[in-house]
Amino acid sequence: MPEPLLDRARRASRRLRVNGDARAAHYVICGRDALAYWVVRALLATELQAGRVRITLVVPERPRSDEPDGRDLQGVEVVRADRLDEVTFRRAGLAGADGLALLHQDDVGNMHAALCAQEVEPRLRLVVRMFNTGLANGVRRIFPDSAVLSDASMAAPAFVAAALGEVAPTHFRHGGRTLYVARRDDVRPTDVVCGVADTRDPQQVRLLPADGSVADLVIAEATGTPPGTELAARRLVRARRRRRPLTVLLRAVRSFATRKIGLAVIVLLAVIGVLGWLNGYASHKGWADSLYLTLVTTLTGQDPDPDKSAAEQVMQVVLNLAGLALIPLITAVVVDGIVNARLALHSGRIQPERSGHVVVVGLGNVGTRVMAQLCDFGVEVVAIDRVPEPRGAALARRLGVPLIVGDAALEETLQSASVGGCQALVVVSTDDETNLQAALNGLAVNSELQVVLRLFDGHFAERIQQAFGIGVSRSVSYLAAPSFAAALLDRAVIATIPVGRHALLVTEVSVAAGSSLDGRPLAAVGPTESVRLLAHARAGQRLDWAPDPRLVIVAGDRLTVVARRAGLNALLREAAPPLPEDPVPPVPRQPEE
Repeated sequence: MPEPLLDRARRASRRLRVNGDARAAHYVICGRDALAYWVVRALLATELQAGRVRITLVVPERPRSDEPDGRDLQGVEVVRADRLDEVTFRRAGLAGADGLALLHQDDVGNMHAALCAQEVEPRLRLVVRMFNTGLANGVRRIFPDSAVLSDASMAAPAFVAAALGEVAPTHFRHGGRTLYVARRDDVRPTDVVCGVADTRDPQQVRLLPADGSVADLVIAEATGTPPGTELAARRLVRARRRRRPLTVLLRAVRSFATRKIGLAVIVLLAVIGVLGWLNGYASHKGWADSLYLTLVTTLTGQDPDPDKSAAEQVMQVVLNLAGLALIPLITAVVVDGIVNARLALHSGRIQPERSGHVVVVGLGNVGTRVMAQLCDFGVEVVAIDRVPEPRGAALARRLGVPLIVGDAALEETLQSASVGGCQALVVVSTDDETNLQAALNGLAVNSELQVVLRLFDGHFAERIQQAFGIGVSRSVSYLAAPSFAAALLDRAVIATIPVGRHALLVTEVSVAAGSSLDGRPLAAVGPTESVRLLAHARAGQRLDWAPDPRLVIVAGDRLTVVARRAGLNALLREAAPPLPEDPVPPVPRQPEE
């Protein structure tokens, strides 16, 4: 049974003092990609900054890619090691640390590292990155104070929303209500819970404006429909297949043989046709007799006839030689055609023309989640991956999603997925160069195409947006990092709301006795452009979604807020119990004179 948030806050405050002396909280981060970088950045931005937080980053000896992994950040201790074992964790000072984050893209490797960490520090706050979140219960049984998170699950809704033309994708359930993020014009005024952002000026997005009525992006309550269906209700374009049997047949014929064999067949048939016409002309035969003699001579040969003219004899010899080449060439065409047809069918290149569907490039961790959520919304999906059996291949077959095996950077691969008629192209492979090339090729085919592009380097994404007008780019690590950092700090994040390249956190904060908020009115919690109060509840009571701002806050109250990271950190400081004061040593009594 997890501890109440109030007890967690008290426990965290006690960790900051040991024997009356202030001690910096120590967190060990293990990673090798951009997620580690953004998690470290998020930790450095918390209220524990300014020398009150110590971060040790464990990275491989050499960088695995050009993307940042945090080893160049100032104020971070870096330990280089290729193995996460007891020796490495002792070098990183894990004994006595407050938390450990295992952020490698290897579920089994992270499990092994967690077991090694337990040998060094049994009582440890553990945050594990896993694609298979079904292992979460097993991890929690082994490590009671742990959190299992999937960056792919957190980021996938942002890609889905961008593909469907929405700004923010979040829908979550809290306090018996299903809440989702939508445009104000798309929901009824009575369903609006809180204004989130003013996005009418893309160059200057205002998060949590003081006047909530100016926000065009709001949190609303879902009523009368299944959770999440509001996201696609207005902008969903139903996909349809164009029944063109002749086009499919031509595609099959084109894939039947390779280009070289096809050219050889055409050249040989042209030679036979010319020689057959010359043979008929030399023997003064009609076109029917000439065709008959040509076929017989080519396929079966003729008995030699010395009475024929020299021209006829030469034509007969050449036709026999051409016939000897034609038979094995026909055999090669048939064999090669069967093999190519099977490969084309297996790779999914023979597809009917479609329109209104979504093309997903890359069925890795993120692409698999995006494909599944689009199918949940009833959108037809066509997937592309250069690997015949990517991570999401089994799920694609189960959902009936066609998988085209090929390089998405090639225009012919995109054409086989009918990218010219799709409503969106979602490019989420792990190769920035392939992603950019696929996006540009897609725009070359359809200039009105909605492109959702995954780029690991945020600065590179901004330059691409300015240079090519690709305005929808997402960083999985940036979207997921706040939740990982909050879990490491032992905070419960209900949802993360991405707005452009910013992120808002929805969380519940408990008010401790003697805190700065204890005894103040609810109006003290906002309205600012950093924090917005969604709901309030007394200890043991249900949430009130329209509380009176004059209501006095007492210890044990629960505040549900949506906030920026800086605003949430400030609110947590105000809700935390006061630190114990150092005892004042007694003044020695002066002897009387």
